[in-house]
Amino acid sequence: MLSQLSLPLLAALMALGLVLDLMLGETRRWHPLVGFGRLANWLEARLNLHPESAQAGAKDLLRGLLAWALAVLPLTLATAWLLAQLPWTLALLLHALLLYFCIGLRSLRDHCLPIARALLAGDLARARTLTSYIVSRDTENAEPSDLAKAGVESMLENGNDAVFGTLFWFLMAGGPGALLFRLSNTLDAMWGYRTPRFLLFGRPAARIDDVLNWVPARLTAFSYALLGNWRLARQCWRTQAPAWSSPNAGPVMSAGAGALELQLGGAAIYDGEVEHRPPLGSGAEATARDIVRAWKLVAKTAALWLTAVVLIATILELLHA
Repeated sequence: MLSQLSLPLLAALMALGLVLDLMLGETRRWHPLVGFGRLANWLEARLNLHPESAQAGAKDLLRGLLAWALAVLPLTLATAWLLAQLPWTLALLLHALLLYFCIGLRSLRDHCLPIARALLAGDLARARTLTSYIVSRDTENAEPSDLAKAGVESMLENGNDAVFGTLFWFLMAGGPGALLFRLSNTLDAMWGYRTPRFLLFGRPAARIDDVLNWVPARLTAFSYALLGNWRLARQCWRTQAPAWSSPNAGPVMSAGAGALELQLGGAAIYDGEVEHRPPLGSGAEATARDIVRAWKLVAKTAALWLTAVVLIATILELLHA
C-alpha cells in the first residue's frame, strides 16, 4: 500500500488531513494520543525501576529503549498492516485520518491565540493560566512580556514538533510515518527530561526524537527564514542555534525569532529557579501581537509546504506524461 502512494496522491491526502485539522481541531473526547499517554505512563511505571536512585545504570537505558519500542512499534506496525489489508479507498481515507489525528496546526492556534487575546484585554491572570497549559516554566508571577515570549517560543517550536515533523514523515511513509513521528515526539515530551527520574530511562526516547526530527527541524527553520527576515534569521540560526542543548529546537527557534525580528530566549523560571537560557533572535521584546505574528508564520509555512509538494508533484507528472 505504501509503495503505491505517489507524490500527487500524498499531496492530496496531505491537503485533506490539513483541512480536517483546521475544520475539526482536536477531538474533545477519546483522542488517540490521550490513550497513548496512559499506555506510556503504564509502561514507565513498570520499566523505570530506579527513578531518582543511585542504582540507575546502563540497564535503565535498555529499559527505556524497550519501553519506547513497546509503546511505538506495535501500534505503527499494526497500522501499516491494517492499511495493507483494507480496500484501496478505505486505506486512503485512513491515511488522511491518521494525519488528522497526528497533526496539531489548529491546536497551536487554539492554545496560543487566547493568550494574546487575554493580554490585549489586560486580563493578566487569565493569560498566566492559559500560558501554564502550554509551557513547563512558572507563570504565577510572569509579566506580560514573559507570557508573550513564552507564547511565541511555544508557537515556533511546536510548529515543527506538532506540524512540520508530522508532515515530513507523512510524505516519507504515509499515515504510519506520521504516527511513528507523533508517538515518538509524544514520548520525548513525556520522558525526555534531564531529571534524576528520566536522565537514563528517558534518554532513548529523546535521542530517537532527535534523529527523527533532524531533517524536519532544518526544513522548518529554512521555511521560517524564507517567509520572514531572511538575513537575520540565517544569522541567528548560524550563531545562536549551537548554544542550545537541543539540536533541533535551536535551529527552529533561532531562525523563527530572527524571521520575526524578535528577541526571545533568556531568563525563565522553572520550578522556582531562574534558568538563564541562550538568546534567540534579535530585535524587540515580544508582545501579545507577536503571538499572532508567530501563528501567521506557522500557518504560512504550512501553506508553503503544501504548495511546494503540489508543485513538485505536478512537475513530476508532466515530466512522466
